[in-house]
Amino acid sequence: MNEPEIYQQIRTALEAAPRNQYTQELHLQMIKYADQLQKITSKEFCEGVGLRQSFATEFSKMRNLTQRLKAAGLNTEQL
Repeated sequence: MNEPEIYQQIRTALEAAPRNQYTQELHLQMIKYADQLQKITSKEFCEGVGLRQSFATEFSKMRNLTQRLKAAGLNTEQL
């Protein structure tokens, strides 16, 4: 899956998320696609998904967290 397709998948998931679970869904999507988006900047992620730049820090955090979760056995392909 290429970057534009990933961004669209994330947008679709966020649109379907209940309002009070938007941030949780965003974090889950960031973890799910962290490996495929490893080479982009946080700013590029926010622009691609259509998020405010204030979410850039969250993207960096989730990308770093993903490595620890995978080391503990998480298979991101099952998300």
